[in-house]
Parts: sequence; C-alpha cells; structure tokens
Amino acid sequence: MPTDAHPGPLRVLVLGASLRAGSSNARLASLVGRILTDAGAVVDLAAMRDFDMPLYDGDVEAAHGLPPGALALRDRLERCDAFVLASPEYNASVPGVVKNAIDWVSRVRPQPFKTKHALLVSASPSLVGGNRGLWALRVPLEHLGTRVYPDMFSLAAAHQGFTEDGQLTDPALQERLSETVMAFLRLVEADARYVCLQRRWYEFPGDRTEAPVTQRAED
Repeated sequence: MPTDAHPGPLRVLVLGASLRAGSSNARLASLVGRILTDAGAVVDLAAMRDFDMPLYDGDVEAAHGLPPGALALRDRLERCDAFVLASPEYNASVPGVVKNAIDWVSRVRPQPFKTKHALLVSASPSLVGGNRGLWALRVPLEHLGTRVYPDMFSLAAAHQGFTEDGQLTDPALQERLSETVMAFLRLVEADARYVCLQRRWYEFPGDRTEAPVTQRAED
C-alpha cells in the first residue's frame, strides 16, 4: 500500500524563459525562486540560454538524436517535483525559443512533462503583463500532460515593477505573487507527500475517471 512519504524537501525548477540576460522575466524567476527557497523548497534556478538547441527538425533528430540542450533540460525536469516558467510574451503568444524547447523535449520517452505540476508567470512592459502569452503557453504543456496550475501571475509595466533588491514595487502585487506561489507549492506538496490519497485529473477526454490513480488518454 502506498505510504505518505517523500524523500527530502520539494524540488522546483524555476526557468527564466528569455535569452536576454537582463530580462524582466529573469528577475521575476529569481524572485519566485527566493519565495520558494524561503518556504523550504530546493530551487534549481535556470535560464533558457542554459539549454542551447537548434530549431526542431525531424531529419536532424533522425540523424543525430536529441541535442545536448534538450537532454539537459530533460534531466533538470526529471529531477524536480514541479517547475515554474517565467515566460515573456512575443506578439501575443509564446516565444519561439520556448516552444522550440518544448517541441524537442516532447520527443523524449518517457515524456518528462507528463504529470509534472507547473506554474506560469510573466513580466512584460505592456499593460496586460504577458498574460496572452501565458494562455498560449498552457496549450502545448497541457497537451503533453502537464498539470498547469489554474492561477497565473502577470506583471504589467515590468520595466518599473522591481525594486533595487529584486522585490516588486507594488506591495499588493508582491503579496499576490507570494500567495500564488505558496498555494502552488501546497498543491505540489499534497501530490508528492500524500500519495495514498486517490488522485484524479479530469482535463482531457478519455481519462479513466474510475481509476484510483489517473490513467491519461495518451498512455
């Protein structure tokens, strides 16, 4: 019978999904990482530039297999209980580099995105805070079986949204971000530590809802 056991603290990969070193999303990822660390989680803070990979090409995959950058991202995902993506918005959608990374890693078997919990956050100079990009980002992740947390966090006017010490200039937004991150972490903890509970996830047609542990349609 399963037991309520999890070895050590929760592990969370926090990925700043922008190539620009000084991006607002890198700062937001760092802030989320500090909130998680203060809550007792082990944080693996990463940047998209850590995972260099070419544009996805089936011929390249057939000839050479998956590139080292995709395999490195796979390894970091497999070592975590959950991940946070701090992603910019490009033209009201997902940045190409983020989608390309998802496409490459999706070729790995077993699928590393499947059943991982994910929190999506964004920072943007626009007034919508990159929220449109986050809605687009949910689509490929949920298709691959990622359990994307319903609440997302978007920081508008991000060019003036941070203090010198990396906090948010708006105390109400800082509180909302902390509450969102902590609620996400509690969900991950419940899933990781209390495995004797029946888990049900009903997002996709074809899920076996009578199963004590979810059987996904894409199995």
